[in-house]
Amino acid sequence: MELNVLKKDGSKSGETVTLAPEIFEVTPNDHAIYMAVRSYMANQRQGTHQTKERGDVRGGGKKPFAQKKTGRARQGTSRSPLLTGGGTVFGPHPHDYVVKLPAKVKRLARKSALAYKAKEASIVVVEDFSFDGPKTNEMAAVLKALQVTSKKVLFLVSKKDDNVLKSGRNIPKLNVLEAAKASTYEIVDSAVLVMQKSAVSVLQKTFSN
Repeated sequence: MELNVLKKDGSKSGETVTLAPEIFEVTPNDHAIYMAVRSYMANQRQGTHQTKERGDVRGGGKKPFAQKKTGRARQGTSRSPLLTGGGTVFGPHPHDYVVKLPAKVKRLARKSALAYKAKEASIVVVEDFSFDGPKTNEMAAVLKALQVTSKKVLFLVSKKDDNVLKSGRNIPKLNVLEAAKASTYEIVDSAVLVMQKSAVSVLQKTFSN
């Protein structure tokens, strides 16, 4: 599959890039995508939630009232889960939510996500560019020229570029990442995948390792 490389102003540069068929034309595996997205979202959870059970609540050492002749249900402690100020029954405690996946499944999921983007004609390749400094207005102008302003965009660069990153971080619906670090979730979560020309080869090299 060949795509035209666009300039920052949205016009064609006259160059083309070839998308590797073994990546962008594979048969998508929906279950692999599901597992990768599930793993990504689970791994974002801190798992620091904590509640106090009966043995963790301070106080309650004294029997609150007599065992008999009160007409009430017997109680041995005022920190019983049945009473106000008591402990929590089966409350959550800190634990790890990490879901690990085999490397082959991760690779298949990323390929499947990219294949869907290619199939939907939702990939745009733009010439390499940078800014002299953080220029939000200039980044917004580039997106407008590429006609992707109203869509959720994942913008991939070949290597870390603070000026491009900072230029895009205040723009709604735009996520700027290094091509080698784009996850399945971030690809699926975007409506359009915009890549700088050099980022295409970097992305494809990640599957050759």
